[in-house]
Amino acid sequence: MFDHCLYFNTTALARVLEREWSKAFKPFGLTPSQAFMLRAVLKKPGMLQSELAKELAISRSTATRSLDGLQQLGLLLRLATGNDGRESAIQATAAGIALQEQLDTASGEVTKRLKKELGLAHFDETVTKVKQVRSTIA
Repeated sequence: MFDHCLYFNTTALARVLEREWSKAFKPFGLTPSQAFMLRAVLKKPGMLQSELAKELAISRSTATRSLDGLQQLGLLLRLATGNDGRESAIQATAAGIALQEQLDTASGEVTKRLKKELGLAHFDETVTKVKQVRSTIA
């Protein structure tokens, strides 16, 4: 019925991938969204909250909620910038930094398995095409 529906098929794929990354990040007590956010901050310390939202292709309000959760877990800090009282620079705490290698490894294992199941060329082509569709529609 929905074989040619972009919405249905991408949403169904998103649910499957959500389950995969949920299993990978469960040992750390993190959701996939939280883990990817923490990984983004670890890669680019001091990123502004607005930059983080843009990097993750999420709204600022969604970023705020995820940041709240990571801050409550003691993994991230928001630091006031001198420029704008509404904007924060995001830094990982020592506890967040300590998780970096394990989170990267867990995510890498999922990616490695998916590349093996799909084949490297199909995996890369799919990611590229999905990114192109997203940027065209956005």
